[in-house]
Amino acid sequence: MAPHHELRQRVRYSETDQMGVVHHAAYVIWLEEGRTALMREVGIPYEELERAGFAVAVRRLDLRYRAAARYGDEVLVRTTIGGLRGASIRFNYEVLRCAGDQALLLTGTVETVSLDLASLRPIPLPEALRSAVDPLGRRQAARLRSDDPEDRSPP
Repeated sequence: MAPHHELRQRVRYSETDQMGVVHHAAYVIWLEEGRTALMREVGIPYEELERAGFAVAVRRLDLRYRAAARYGDEVLVRTTIGGLRGASIRFNYEVLRCAGDQALLLTGTVETVSLDLASLRPIPLPEALRSAVDPLGRRQAARLRSDDPEDRSPP
C-alpha cells in the first residue's frame, strides 16, 4: 500500500469569511500541510530535498468542493500517493469533518514536479524519494502516460 497520512486541523477564524465558512484558498494550504507531513513521515522532508539541490513544485491542482467547513470545525486531511511518473508525484486528498456528520468536504489531486533547484528545470525524481513513496518498488510510470516532454525521463 502506498504511503498515506492523516492530519487533523482546527478551522481558524482567519480562514473563514464573514459567514464563518472556510474560504476556498484555505484548503490549498491544508493540502500542502498534509503533503509535507506525509513527506516527513516517509523520511524525506522537503528541506532535505532542497539541501540536496531539488525542489518540488505544484504543477497541477484539481479540487472539488463538496460541503462547507465552518469556523471551529475540526477537519481531517487525508493524503495518499496517487501515482508516480518520471519527474512527478500525484497526491490524492480527502478533507472530512471530524465530528457530527463527518461530511466529505473536499476531494482533490495535486501533481508535483521535481526540479533542479539551481535551474528550476524538471528532472527525474530522486531515487530516494521514489523509493520512499513507493515502498513496494513498483514503477507506476508505465501505467501512467504523460504528454509533458519533461516528464519522459527514464524510470
